[in-house]
Parts: sequence; C-alpha cells; structure tokens
Amino acid sequence: MNSIEYPSNQNKLYFFNFSPWRMMQIESFFYAPNNQKIICKTLEEALTKGLDKKSNIFIYGIIEFSEVESFAREQNMTIYRIEDAFIRSVALGSGFAKPYSLSIDSRGIYFDPRRPSDLEYLLENYEFSDELLERARNVRDEVISSKFSKYNHLVHQEIQIDREEYSKVILVTGQVEDDMSIKFGAFGLNNSDLLQMVKEKNPNAYIIYKPHPDVLSGNRLGNISKEITDVCANEIQTDVSIDSCIAISDEIHTLTSGAGFDALLRGKMVFTYGMPFYAGWGLTTDYRKCDRRTRNLTLDELIASTLILFPRYISPKTGKFCEVEQTLEELKDEQERYFNDRLYRYRLKAKGYILPRGRKLIRLLLKPFKLKV
Repeated sequence: MNSIEYPSNQNKLYFFNFSPWRMMQIESFFYAPNNQKIICKTLEEALTKGLDKKSNIFIYGIIEFSEVESFAREQNMTIYRIEDAFIRSVALGSGFAKPYSLSIDSRGIYFDPRRPSDLEYLLENYEFSDELLERARNVRDEVISSKFSKYNHLVHQEIQIDREEYSKVILVTGQVEDDMSIKFGAFGLNNSDLLQMVKEKNPNAYIIYKPHPDVLSGNRLGNISKEITDVCANEIQTDVSIDSCIAISDEIHTLTSGAGFDALLRGKMVFTYGMPFYAGWGLTTDYRKCDRRTRNLTLDELIASTLILFPRYISPKTGKFCEVEQTLEELKDEQERYFNDRLYRYRLKAKGYILPRGRKLIRLLLKPFKLKV
C-alpha cells in the first residue's frame, strides 16, 4: 500500500485533453483505492458519465475548456492542470518515455506567468525549515553528481574551447517553437531572436547554441536557419548532454528553458529573456519582471520548492508514489543501463523514433472521424 496519498485522487476523476496513450503513460500518478478515471472531450460527456461536485477535474496542459471551467466555478470545484515536472525520464517525452514526475497544479501552470501557480505560491509564501533546506542541499548534490536534468539520454563529454581568444563562454538554449512556455512566457521572442540578442550584447564571447532535444529528434519544431547560426554561434552542440554544455559555460542565456534551472543548480550565472518559473526571485538576471514575485530566495529554497514540495513522483521501478530521493536513485540505475546496455538503448531509440511517427499517421487516418490518439 502507498504511504503517500493525494486527496485529489479520490472518488471520480475526469480527464480532459487526454488520449488513451497519454492516460497509459501517467495513470500511476492518479492511483487511489477504488477511484474511477474517466476521459472526456466535453462537459456534456462528463455530465452524462456522472460528473458532480464531489468529482475531481484534470486538464492536460494549458488548453482552455470554457464550459468545464465555468461549471467548476459554479460548483466551487478545483481544476488541476497537468504538465511534466523537472526531472522527467531518461529518454524523451515526445518519444513516449514514461515520466517519473508530474506537475499537478490547482492554481495555474508553472510555465504561464500570466497568472499564479502552485509552484509560484510556494516560492512566494512557504516557510522553509532547516531540515527541508538540508534535504534540498542533498538533492542538489545528487542531481549534480549524477548530471541529471529533465531528460537524461545524451552522453556526458568534456567540451574543449580555447578560452584565451574569448571574453567568456555563453550557452544559449533552444526550445520547442510551439511549446506553451514559449507562447505564454517568452513575450513574442523565439530561438532566433534570443540567439541574435545574445550575440549583439556579447560580441566577444564564445557562444554555444544547443537546440532542444525534441527538435533534434525530429519530433517537434524549433530549428534556426543556418544563416543565423553561422553569424551568431561559434558552435552548435547536438550530441552531448546539457550538463556538459553547462559545465564549460560561464553564463546561460535562455527564454524560459528548464536548462536555466539546471544551470542555477550548478552555480552558473543565468540570464532570462522570458519569465520562467525560476526568474524573479533574485537568483537570475532578468529582462522581464513579474510583480507577483516579491521575495528574494536562496538557491536551497528554490530547490526545496521546485524539486521536493511541488512535483508528484513515482518510482521508476515500481510505479508507486515516492519522494524525489528515491526517483533520483532509481533514475540513476536506469540511466546507467541506458548507457551500458546497447540493446536496451537501441530499443528505446527505436521506440522514440517509430511511435511518434506512427501516431502522426494514425491521427491523419482518424482525422475524418474526429477521433483523438
């Protein structure tokens, strides 16, 4: 029996913006004895299937369901929005790798600075105990020693640069072009804008540009034209981990990427051009401001909120609820297997290549029938 329980998992759970494959991926995060999980497309369908004020409503991502949201307000119900958290898996989510942590937010969603989120509320208001901060330091040590980030499938390798020729080394992190954190948190900027702005402000720096792994895999959009990278980047890194890129860099410049959070954990200077969840707390140099964020935090307090208090974790080995420390320990075992077991690595890579493309084909075939997969 799980010792960790979540009240929002009780009774009947109604899921919107969900397909069956997505439910299979994350069903473990909504375990409770004798609960019911029901996927719906509309409020009318949910009401037909028994939605009432004792039910719990979950929406994947930031997509609006106006009728569902109006019903929830009238019934004084909470809507929970779901998104990947910050230490996700070894392989890519776009390649159908199962996540080991989720953000389940009752106020908003952490990457949308237009409104508060549960994570922002913790960062602004939580009173951190000495015990929790010590735990945060230990979690940080484990993340750094294991070279963890959101995705953990790229090899770790030292990057060689002749530093004498340059004033500093800057890492610019690319993102998925149609990602909602870009749409709502980047204030109209895109990858090309970011790279050009960084080059203009730092003409004597050695600039590494690292595209997002989902873009490199071909599963998502976000490439920059060669004309821009030839002028603005000294190097494009595609094959080594974000940890390796951060390690060689003096500064990390980003729109809203979680790589900025990874860099903070590793003691680097971080510059944000959008408004990611970790900006506005006195730890980063920010080109935007969020008036709700009035508190100056320590790095340990940021880590405590972001990696310990906020996400929901499951064990990579058992699928049961657990704390972040267990997820990190078991993720390390999985990563070592990925790097050392060639057959296992090829299997995951094949899955990550074939399944997204197969889904696109199935979606195309089912489009006339208005069915979602």
